[in-house]
Amino acid sequence: MRLMSSFDSVKLALAAAAPVMAGYVAIGLPCGIMESQIGLNAFMAFLVSVTFYSGAGQFMIDGMWLAGSPIASIIASVSFVNTRQLLYSAGFAPYFAKTKKWLTFLFSATVTDESFGVNLSKFQQGEWTAAQATFVNLFCMFTWGAANAVGALIGDVVDIPTAIASFAMTSIFICLLVSQRFDRTAVVVVLTTMVGVFACKSVGLAGPAILLGAVIGMACGLLFDRASRRVVHRGTPTKGGRA
Repeated sequence: MRLMSSFDSVKLALAAAAPVMAGYVAIGLPCGIMESQIGLNAFMAFLVSVTFYSGAGQFMIDGMWLAGSPIASIIASVSFVNTRQLLYSAGFAPYFAKTKKWLTFLFSATVTDESFGVNLSKFQQGEWTAAQATFVNLFCMFTWGAANAVGALIGDVVDIPTAIASFAMTSIFICLLVSQRFDRTAVVVVLTTMVGVFACKSVGLAGPAILLGAVIGMACGLLFDRASRRVVHRGTPTKGGRA
């Protein structure tokens, strides 16, 4: 009975991870192609993918390496981009309060933007465990690694323009943006983030531009949302019929 229950948990985790896995195949292949262009073979691409495990970071490394950027600039830029993952702990902390440390560590080491969204939604719905969440992460991670490895193999035999391959990561974020439900707060976040990124790059902060732009956008969105709620609250009629 316990074995069957564990098998059912794994099946549920696989079903939850499946959409992300499909997306990782689509962007992992071009990432592997770019990795082959900087000298990585299939095994190296897989190893990097399951240890470093950052789609945006790996695309950034490939692009900056091909552009001839200094190692220090690559490290600094990728580090700044990946600091966003530090924010995930606040969202998951309540659900891992009683989880064993080794499982918490494994989960933390394998979480990404996409699996974060899937698992947080499942936790909020209830009846989701730390083990299932970790299985979601692992399924996604190994799919990403395998896709990168296959992409590196393809890159060795097929000459695909770097510009096309490098656009894959940008395209998935465009898809994520388009699929969101837009309201006035979301529009404010998008516009202020764009302005923030542009402003940072204009003053020479190209490395942390995306991170700083995102922080600026979220801050402006929160302020706008609070201001909107206050206006609505003030305009709500009281029991006496007056606003």
